[in-house]
Amino acid sequence: MQITVHGLTKTYHKTVLDIQHLEIERGSFWGIIGPNGSGKSTLMKIIAGLNQASTGQVLYDGHSLNQSVRASMTLVFQKPYLLRTSVYQNIAYPMQIRNIPQKEIRQRVGDIIEMLGIKTFQDQRAWTLSGGEAQKVALARALVFRPQLLMLDEPTANIDPASILQLERQIKEYYEVFKPTILMVTHNVQQAKRICDKVAFMYQGKVLEKGSLKHVFDQGENPLVKTFIQEDLL
Repeated sequence: MQITVHGLTKTYHKTVLDIQHLEIERGSFWGIIGPNGSGKSTLMKIIAGLNQASTGQVLYDGHSLNQSVRASMTLVFQKPYLLRTSVYQNIAYPMQIRNIPQKEIRQRVGDIIEMLGIKTFQDQRAWTLSGGEAQKVALARALVFRPQLLMLDEPTANIDPASILQLERQIKEYYEVFKPTILMVTHNVQQAKRICDKVAFMYQGKVLEKGSLKHVFDQGENPLVKTFIQEDLL
């Protein structure tokens, strides 16, 4: 799915987002980086249709947000929201509401549970999970119906370092197999370098640098980007 942002602003008591143009190509994997309060999560929520922009528009393959678009995308939050049921039922739910046949649901759920290494607690109640376990279940639920647009807001924030690398590999593997469009908010420059193809650097609601990893990290001239990268390495 291709995402096109035109003249997008979001204003509360002040303007927190101001993006005149941003093109997210179909099948690309973008990292959205920048300091806290730069508007990363606000942009993601507007693209996901959870927040309303003050001005401007977001187009999805040239169309405005509609039910068909909503059914083909998903957002995984930093703090996962799980249903008060079993892990298995949480993962199956997106396919059940899309009327996917039960045999295919069982196959896909089984595959994603195996892939993410969560088989040992598939029958456990979701509210009893640790933060890291809940994050893995939320990711499994997002991947299982194979969205055309996958949005990840700090997807490894609650996970231990060893599991972070594992989850990154699994996200990258999923991307290489199914080629969805992926937007991932991360404060971690090294994470963006490891798994993203492109990156956008945001500061005070604006996109100051965007493009390939080489362009932004190696060739970019904006001093704010360079400072952010250097601080992340400390």
